[in-house]
Amino acid sequence: QVQLVESGGGLVQAGGSLRLSCAASGRTFSSYNMGWFRQAPGKEREFVAAMGWSSGRSYYADSVKGRFTISRDNAKNTVSLQMNSLKPEDTAVYYCAADFRLLLTTTTVSISKPPSYWGQGTQVTVSS
Repeated sequence: QVQLVESGGGLVQAGGSLRLSCAASGRTFSSYNMGWFRQAPGKEREFVAAMGWSSGRSYYADSVKGRFTISRDNAKNTVSLQMNSLKPEDTAVYYCAADFRLLLTTTTVSISKPPSYWGQGTQVTVSS
């Protein structure tokens, strides 16, 4: 059974930092794109960051570019998200995800195939 388990969420003041981690088990995820999505109350789930399985390149939503950094360790089946300079609008449930496809243009990143695997989510709350 495939499992993605997130940790590291919490409450932080604006301008602060948090680090989210995701541990994958059940199969080897080194051949999958892995990344993070988030869902704020009353809003749709949105893409945050991803790292390609083969290139190791990282991709970010415009709203987090320059503030968030994604990393992965294929040997340990883990992916992390370092979040700096947090803003109240970053408040959301953050989900680890695997096995999805990105649609890249010269200026945008979007999802062409939704994730096959999701974690249970971890709450991030940024106070003003």
